[in-house]
Amino acid sequence: MKIYTGRGDEGMTDLRDMSRVSKTSPRIEAYGSVDEANALVGTARPTGYDDVDETLKRVQNHLHVVQADFANPDPDEGDPVVTDAHVEELEAAIDEADAELDPLTSFILPGGSEAGATLHHARAVVRRAERRAVDLAADQPVNAAAIRYLNRLSDALFVLGRLVNARDGVPEESPSY
Repeated sequence: MKIYTGRGDEGMTDLRDMSRVSKTSPRIEAYGSVDEANALVGTARPTGYDDVDETLKRVQNHLHVVQADFANPDPDEGDPVVTDAHVEELEAAIDEADAELDPLTSFILPGGSEAGATLHHARAVVRRAERRAVDLAADQPVNAAAIRYLNRLSDALFVLGRLVNARDGVPEESPSY
């Protein structure tokens, strides 16, 4: 696979169906934000906790599916698409991590250990990716399961950030108003 082709030198890029769009199109913004989130999740690994790292590895693979899904305006059978099973897997990870945590009683400031703070940062980037996907869906066909996945992923990253911080012995801080 060649790294450079020159096809994007004038600000256009190919979608999966080989149609050409501007690199600033809502579709490219949506999957570009997902790519950024994926890279940030990768900076959190390794966290030092095998169970969290395995969850994050699955998330990174799922995010590649989200990108492929967003890059394909009209998927064919067999094309990678996000399904309800992806969302359910995240929900199970959230429930498992949350069971280990003290109940949340107030808002918390994002931060903590290096891995915990990075997961909180990734959560914020996923929220942006979700907003870009919702914007895309206002005018173009988008797999609703992919948007649900991003919504649930931000919750998962929040809980995983809390979990890593708790395991690292880093106390949560509430904002002062």
